[in-house]
Parts: sequence; structure tokens; C-alpha cells
Amino acid sequence: MNRLTTSWADAELARFPEDPRDPLRAWDAADEYLLRHLAEEHREGLEAAPGGTVAVVGDRWGAVVTSLAALRPVQITDSFLTREATRANLARNGVDEASVRLLTTRDAPPERIDVLLVRVPKSLALLEDQLHRLAPAVHAGTVVVGTGMVKEIHTSTLKLFERLIGPTRTSLAVKKARLIFATPDPALPRTPNPWPHRYALPGDAATAVAGRTVVNHAGIFCGDRLDIGTRFLLRHLPSGLGRSRVVDLGCGNGVIGLAVALADPDAELLLVDESYQAVASAEETFRESAAPGTKAEFLVGDGLTGVPADSVDLVLNNPPFHSHQATTDRTARRMFTGARRALRPGGELWVIGNRHLGYHATLRRIFGNCEVVASDPKFVVLRAAKR
Repeated sequence: MNRLTTSWADAELARFPEDPRDPLRAWDAADEYLLRHLAEEHREGLEAAPGGTVAVVGDRWGAVVTSLAALRPVQITDSFLTREATRANLARNGVDEASVRLLTTRDAPPERIDVLLVRVPKSLALLEDQLHRLAPAVHAGTVVVGTGMVKEIHTSTLKLFERLIGPTRTSLAVKKARLIFATPDPALPRTPNPWPHRYALPGDAATAVAGRTVVNHAGIFCGDRLDIGTRFLLRHLPSGLGRSRVVDLGCGNGVIGLAVALADPDAELLLVDESYQAVASAEETFRESAAPGTKAEFLVGDGLTGVPADSVDLVLNNPPFHSHQATTDRTARRMFTGARRALRPGGELWVIGNRHLGYHATLRRIFGNCEVVASDPKFVVLRAAKR
């Protein structure tokens, strides 16, 4: 936990879930730059018009929302972890959660936005989708400010703001962070939102899913094609699962769970992801391509935290190795630990990962065992059993 001090607030902040060993802060220079700019350029106007709607999009751990809590902002996020981090940070700083409106990317946005603050996401597609959704709520007097680290802001980023909001410029870089200023142009034509994207799985993907339609909402990894890691895992999935309870952990668009459902119709599926966009994608993929009567549940959450212990037979997992821009195996370790708790004795966790990530060592520490199911020069499929 660390303290972020600005002219708006003096806030104790932490990421979620909290881990005293985690060296990463709940904010960065881009958040600080944004808050400083708002205080220097817009504070008088913000405090003079308390009824205006301040929308904060993509605030990664709730640092901006917590700092601006006195303005009663609306948070819009695709991340369950961000939402929970915001709740925890509001509570530890004595802020009533009711003073902040917490929305997800799947909720209808406010009808009118007077201040729009955008933390530039890693996914350009997610930014495109969100600006499409928010543009109708922006008016000529709306203050629009984006923020991000220099390496996160590209020409394509600025072109999106320019095309969907209005004339756009950037600030000077400070501590490797930069601001984006967009002037709303109500005369801009409203073009259709291209998301979600649908595509047919290639014929060489796997027999069960070849040709099936996949639905990807914006922000999902490999939004327009089947990624090579998933393709490799599809070729090596376990079969003959019968009535097993199977979890697709970090499900993305649900293609792994779909393959299990089509190959083993009696299996009971649970598809879990911390991204609201991902779970919406998985649900629509199943509606498009799963057989009638398929037994599948969909959950947005923190891994398998809410799943009862000793209740699952098989967990399939393609863990992320990034947390926003930071490379870390923290998420993978939490997924593996959660899987071991949720698995029944004899149950198995199957993991697909890049060979260089060394997941075999982590799995041996957590499960006491690990076997290689399949490998190629880039990927490895590993299996660990709960004993």
C-alpha cells in the first residue's frame, strides 16, 4: 500500500487483491499528471458546477476515482479487479461508495458527460469501442482529457480521438507520461461501432470447433483471429470427460470451453474471466455455436475465488503474463493456486503457456507434480494433478 498525495486528496491506495509482496503501486505518473492538470486548469470549473457528470474510463486501480471522489464521478471499467480495487480504496479512505457510480463496459453509459477522463488502455480496439459508446454523451462544452505513458500513446490513439470526439492534441511528456486533449465536435458524423467482431474458426483449428463462429467484443486478445497458443491447446485437449465439471479459467471468447462442450456434450462448463467484455464474448460464442442444451455457466470474477473447494474435475487455463504494461507471473500463480483449491482430489489443471515462462516450476511448487502433455518450439501444455 502507498500514499498518493495530490491537491484533490491524500489517499492510501493498493492494488487488488492486496499482496504485501507486490512491489507495484496502484497508480503511475500518467494518473498523477492527469490529476495535476485537472487541479491547475479545471478545478474552479469543476467545483463551481457540482451537478456535472465526471466520467472516468479505464482507471486501473481506482486511484483517479478515489482522488476525485468529492466530484461524485462515474467509473467505467472492463475489469472486475479494477472495480474491487476501487471499492477497497474508497473504503480505506473513508469514502462512501454510494458517492461514486461504478459501471462496467457492458452497462449503458451516462446520457450526458461534462468531463470525460480516459486512461488509454492497452487495447486500441477497446478504446475505439468505448469512444463510440461515449461520444453521444459528449457535448461541445465537455472537457475531454486522456492520459497514458508515452509508450502507450501512438498516432493511432490520437486518430481515434480525432475521428470520434474532435480535434486532438497532446501535451509535453512529464515523467514519461503524456496527456491527450480532445475538443468535442458535435458536427462529426456518427459512424457505426464495428464491435463486436465475428469470425469462423479455421478448418485446421480442431475437429469439434472447425468452422464454428466466435464472437469477440472489443479488448479481447486476438480479436480477429484464433491465436496460436489457443490453436495449440485445442489440438491437445483431454477427451472422454463424461459428466465432469470443467472450468475454462480466463476464458476470453470461450473457444476452449466451446471445444470441450462440443466434444463432450455431457460435461458441465464454467467459463470465468475478470473481463466483462470477455465473459460477454464467451456467452455470445456459446449462443452462436454451442449445441442446444449445453450446460454452461458464465462468471465475471477474480479467478476461482467464488467457486467452492473440491468441486471441479478439470481446469483449463491460458494465463496472462502481463498486468497492464507490467510483465509478471503474479496472475498465473493466483490462478494456479485457486485451481488447486477448487479441484477435487484427482482433478487436473491443464495450462498452455510460452515455454520460456517456466510454469512447470511454479506448478510443481503448488501441486507437487507437473507433466508435459505436448510441446513445440514456442508453447508447452502442462498438466498438474491435485493429490
